[in-house]
Amino acid sequence: MSNTVLITGASSGIGRASVEKFQAQGWNVVATMRNPDKETELQKLNNVIVVRLDVTDLPSIDNAVATALEKFGQLDVLVNNAGYGLAGPLEAVPRENILRQFNTNVIGLIDVTKAVIPHMRKQKSGTIINISSIGGRMTFPYFSLYHGTKFAVEGLTESLTFELAPLGIKAKIVEPGAIATDFGNRSLDFNNDESLAEYQASIQKVLQGFSAGSGNASSPDLVAQVIYGAATDGTDTLRYTAGEDAKQYMAARSQQDDASFMSMIKQRFGL
Repeated sequence: MSNTVLITGASSGIGRASVEKFQAQGWNVVATMRNPDKETELQKLNNVIVVRLDVTDLPSIDNAVATALEKFGQLDVLVNNAGYGLAGPLEAVPRENILRQFNTNVIGLIDVTKAVIPHMRKQKSGTIINISSIGGRMTFPYFSLYHGTKFAVEGLTESLTFELAPLGIKAKIVEPGAIATDFGNRSLDFNNDESLAEYQASIQKVLQGFSAGSGNASSPDLVAQVIYGAATDGTDTLRYTAGEDAKQYMAARSQQDDASFMSMIKQRFGL
């Protein structure tokens, strides 16, 4: 019997590329997204079902998991990919936006994971792959809330490895660097208040710095390949870095103290 993977945030970018990667390798794939009615291509693929799942909507989570089990009988891998980035000066971000950021990137991930664990526990096997970011172990200016969510995902996943390992379940983290997706447009919520004049010059420098570095972004297919490797390598490896820029940043972070690394980031953006 073919293995089955459930992937959240599968409408575009990393999630969509992951659906295509697992399907091409002969897996059953549950491709979940908030608006499946708009999807016309993935559902044409053999052994792929497209199901509504909004990580902030508990009934949709339960229904998606139930649909997956009814169709394929088991869940071998969960890829928690759904998420977005919130950026801007902290004092310019409305509280409701802050809640949405944490509800999507952290609480939603937890709710999907909690819905899947009982089934993996009963079958005494399974792998949970949480898509973090290099932003889960280092930071950039004006992304404090996004980094807060990804740091949370890192700690959550690392701790889960202890409690899930005796049940036969692995918990893993994939940490991409810059990815050539629509994250910077559809999936980035940039908040600014131009009346806060003190921030404006540095904001422009940071935005220009990100734009200048966009040519180094990796493809979603590369990240999907790393995700597939994490799902199938049979090891207890916790963290997987995806992208050459990610490898370079992580190497620099591990080799430098806080002051030196943060000085490097300031220089990177001309701050």
